[in-house]
Amino acid sequence: MSGPLNGLRIVEFAGLGPGPFCGMMLADHGADVIRVDRLSRSHGHPEPKREILNRSRRSICVDLKAPEGRELVLKLCGTAAAVFEGYRPGVMERLGLGPEILMADNPQLVYGRMTGWGQDGPYAAMAGHDINYIALSGALHGCGPAGQRPSPPMNLVGDFGGGGMMLAFGLLAAILYAQKTGRGQVVDCAMSEGTAVLMAMMYSLHAQNRWVDARGANLIDSGSHFYNTYETADGKYIALGAIEPQFYKELLERLGLAHDETFGKRDDPSRWQGLKERLDGHFRTKTRDEWTRILERTDACFAPVLSLREAPLHPHNRARNVFVEVEGDVQPAPAPRYSQTVTDAPALMKSGTGVTRDLLFELGYSDDQLTDIRGRSIVA
Repeated sequence: MSGPLNGLRIVEFAGLGPGPFCGMMLADHGADVIRVDRLSRSHGHPEPKREILNRSRRSICVDLKAPEGRELVLKLCGTAAAVFEGYRPGVMERLGLGPEILMADNPQLVYGRMTGWGQDGPYAAMAGHDINYIALSGALHGCGPAGQRPSPPMNLVGDFGGGGMMLAFGLLAAILYAQKTGRGQVVDCAMSEGTAVLMAMMYSLHAQNRWVDARGANLIDSGSHFYNTYETADGKYIALGAIEPQFYKELLERLGLAHDETFGKRDDPSRWQGLKERLDGHFRTKTRDEWTRILERTDACFAPVLSLREAPLHPHNRARNVFVEVEGDVQPAPAPRYSQTVTDAPALMKSGTGVTRDLLFELGYSDDQLTDIRGRSIVA
């Protein structure tokens, strides 16, 4: 793959959600990411999936419990700048593939560990998912309308923002340090902590007495009438974000409400609920497309709320190639973009006999050794 990370090899121990997302980010930007899937003697090689999170990398399926399989993975990790895994604390140590062992053979290796709660602490061994991690950080408390129960924002915040993307950042930061000093290190990435980092602005505003510690009571959490979503006449929705006074002024002008005095004192929270109700009725007088024609390409801070099917078809997204099609599947294109390096279009993950053979040859295995370990189901 081309891109700014071209020439960087990363080994990914297969997992779910945030781990594969981290691998996707690295592969999207040119890293040679090799995914190690665990082979079970009873189940064999997993069936290939058209999984976007696994795109643009190679996969090899290895029996990690067999001494020969462990030895193969040790050799592979010896060629890498970094490895990462997303298992509970202690799992990799029991496999004989913990950081002490891998870094003994490769002192510059960066070893990334993705968990929900971190490698230590009272919750470290406890199971959990995105919703639990964002709950502990204070993020979930602020998601949802006033007076209603917290509403999880899919798994964008914990798994992907506070988890996978944070791990990708941590790995690259540690790789830069290793390149300067020759010393690798362990990156302990906890989704609960990554989510807390994402909450930095809210904690800042709260410290300044500018953020109410309640759902739907603040400027940008659905509390205000000018930063909210509204239903239109056809049962669809539009989104407003007119925070700055000049943008709010333009919004009112476009809506024909510039001379309505009730919208004048926009920064008085006691008026917000009544103004939301006024706008509820106003936006139900036209369809989403009609409001789009009135408000798009202005500074009213407006956008139509698009579905997964609609988003790839929007003219702006098409002009910027925000989405691409890979063998019949529509998926997000790599981001961000660079002025000097061009990233390749995403591709399905490569796995199977040819990939396994090529990787083992790269590690110095002979034809006879390859035949032997395949015959004994060390690799699929």
